[in-house]
Amino acid sequence: MTTVPAKRPARGRPAPGDGHARLPRPRRGSPTSRMLTLFGDYWWGRAEPLPSAAIVALLADFGVSEAAARAALSRMVKHRLLEPSRSGRTTGYRLAPRAVAVMGDALARILAFGAEERAWDGTWSIVALDDGPLPRTLRDAVRSRLQWLGFARLVDGMWLSPWDRHAEALDELRALGVVDVTTFTARLPAASPGRARPEEAWDLAGLAADYRAFIADATRLRAALAGGRVDPARALVQRTELTDRWIALANSDPDLPVELLPAGWPRAEARALLIEAHEALGERAMERVKEAIRAIEPDRADLVMRRSFRG
Repeated sequence: MTTVPAKRPARGRPAPGDGHARLPRPRRGSPTSRMLTLFGDYWWGRAEPLPSAAIVALLADFGVSEAAARAALSRMVKHRLLEPSRSGRTTGYRLAPRAVAVMGDALARILAFGAEERAWDGTWSIVALDDGPLPRTLRDAVRSRLQWLGFARLVDGMWLSPWDRHAEALDELRALGVVDVTTFTARLPAASPGRARPEEAWDLAGLAADYRAFIADATRLRAALAGGRVDPARALVQRTELTDRWIALANSDPDLPVELLPAGWPRAEARALLIEAHEALGERAMERVKEAIRAIEPDRADLVMRRSFRG
């Protein structure tokens, strides 16, 4: 067993997870979430601002009113997610450096998620802390941060992951001001390991149901595409929804080793359908984005790109 004591962050250096390194997590389906996905899928890496009127028009496809869209733009500027720009009478927005840095890491992780199975040596990472005396809001934050990293609570005060994520866990907890933490590694004994398995700490049945719902919806979408029943605006909405749902699945999936998963685990099938539908919708969705930009800034329409899960 290896024990790693928690250390306090160095003075003058922002701890990982604070406001400099973390973006606010927008509610799925919110105007902010939609805009971040649109920038990530169609305007990534562009220094040129995206016209605000085009953003408003695209959000209207998702049922977002003009007032709600412009309020969301103002909030994103306030949170340093977007930078405004003005040329003549045209206002535009580009991703702020803070958003680019954090979104770049997140996009790479989401694009790679589920692409391959990692080898596992049977070692568990354990994070132990006495969270009983902590205020409720802080306990909730501890739970949220550790679950974000793929940890699950085995018993009160003891969190585990099959992957070596001690450093990340300590960084996240330090950012919350929680430093009385011990981390160590452990292995199950070959003989008499006990009836309760560590992987039962995760709700794998619920996660499998979410994957199967995704598969059912992606299968119906594939049929609609085959029948030519998806116009550009609908393609944009469906493609964005697919991306957002995959992000939600990736964030809730602890990415357990294949040895710990139930037989017939549906993630590979879900990812294959995601790639197929995401690619099939790409050209039509991109045409809708170009159309919205062309109405405001014709010369910028050709700058639209489309992200692919194929790499």
